[in-house]
Parts: sequence; structure tokens; C-alpha cells
Amino acid sequence: MRRNLVIITSFALVMSLFGCDNGRNIQTICKNNPEICADLHKDGWCLAEKTKLIQSRFDLIGHNNPTGKQLYQQLTYLEDYSRCIELASGVQHIIHTNRTADRARAFRLSTQNLSQLQDDTRERQDPFMSYYQWTRFGDTQALNRLLAQESAGEVTEPFLLAQIATYYSSRNAIKAQQLYLKVFASIQFDDFDPSWLLGLASTYRQTQQLDKTYMLTKANLLLTQQKYSEDKMLALIGGNKTLAVTLDQYAQNLIDALKDGHYSSSPVAQWLTPQRIEVHAPVATEVVIEKP
Repeated sequence: MRRNLVIITSFALVMSLFGCDNGRNIQTICKNNPEICADLHKDGWCLAEKTKLIQSRFDLIGHNNPTGKQLYQQLTYLEDYSRCIELASGVQHIIHTNRTADRARAFRLSTQNLSQLQDDTRERQDPFMSYYQWTRFGDTQALNRLLAQESAGEVTEPFLLAQIATYYSSRNAIKAQQLYLKVFASIQFDDFDPSWLLGLASTYRQTQQLDKTYMLTKANLLLTQQKYSEDKMLALIGGNKTLAVTLDQYAQNLIDALKDGHYSSSPVAQWLTPQRIEVHAPVATEVVIEKP
């Protein structure tokens, strides 16, 4: 079993180092830009984290004024690397003891570099860094700045809009709906997080639009292949199985529209658009919807 693990790890390392994109594989980068990799460990542990960090550093070469997004990626990739190498540094290599020492050195340097980069970017006030300062340091001024930036139309990245939508989901359901739907209209499917479907579903539940709650929850279940209770799902719409059939198709239509990049022009997008909340919302079994 251990021999197989070594073989698999070695194969993964070879594939990463000698991939088709020779200009961005980490062996080539480290050979041509040794300063990028000098503080990192040399063996195959934490390969995915190390690769992202090296490629991110490589992309910043020649950028005298990196964007907030680039700095945010540097910080988060360094965080991921540091967490991984911390665990790896505790694994004692019986034969090649120098590898254990090398990982310990890399962990020590990664924590120092992370702290330095956090200090260097602490005065940055662009949306990505406002988000980082809020989530990492509990900086309420950074949060308020981020919310103001979104209100002023300065936040356009789908990832950030989704995080702000999550913040509003328990505070302002309509605002959260607007933000989530803006994300759906602009995100690439490869970057889509299925949990956003549940976030949006919760806002519709707050506004008593249980048909939309059901549909979005079902779309999440279809994407994640999670097991679920059909009875509990039906309970959302008063046990109306006829309605469930229609909403199940809506869920598939939504997934297809997101995958194809045609969400904005899809009928389901129009159906999901936040509407004025009625004082007496109809019960779920009385919902009348047009099929997209």
C-alpha cells in the first residue's frame, strides 16, 4: 500500500512538472526565477498548494502595482500553502531527514512571509482587500467600506458579490436576492459555487416564495448529488406533487442555463427576478407559474 502511494505521488509530481504548459510549470518557473521558489520546500508534499503559489508569484513579475485581486490571491494561496506545509513539517522522514528539516524551514518562512504581506497590504482599500481585512481580522471599517463600494457599483467580481449577498441574506432578503442573481448572470460555470443556490433559496424562504425555495434547493441537490428526503422537499410546497414536477424541470433549466452561459436570457432568470412582496403571500399550493 505504501509503495503504491509513493508511485502515485511521484506520477502526480511528474505530470505537474512536465505538463503541456511548459511556460507555467513550476520546474521551469523555479529554474528561470529561483527567487520565486527559494523559501518553499523541495519535495512533493503540498504540491497543489505550492503550484498555485508559484504560478501566482510568477504572474506578478513585472507588476509594480498589483491589483487587489492579485494580492488577495497571493494571500490566500500563501495561507493554503502554510497550513499544508505545517502538517507536512510534522511528518518525520526516517531516511532523508533533510526533507523533514526543509519542510520545517518552509513552514517557518511561510508564516513570516504571510505576516509581512498582511502588514504590507493593510492600508489597501480596494474591494478585494476590504473583504480580506474584514474576514481575516474582523475589521468592521473594512466591512462598511466594502458595502459602500458595492452600493456605489465598484464591486463587479462575482466572487465578491456572492460574499456580500451572503452577508445580506439574514439582513435584507431582497438585496441578497438581487446580488445572487447578478452573480448568476456573470459567473463562469467553472467558478460557480452550488452553495449559492442554497443561499438564494433561504432568501426566498424569508419572503415566503416557497416555490422558488424548492426549485433552488433542488438545483443544488442535482449539482451536488446529495441524498435528500423527498417528503421534506415536498413539504416546502404543501405536498403538491404536480407543482414539484414543474419545479424539478425549472431546476434543470437553471443548471443548463448556467452551464451554457445563457442565464441572463433564460425564462427562469425572469421568473427568479425579485418581485414586490405582497402583504398576504399566497400559500405554496396556490402558486401559479408559467413554464420557462
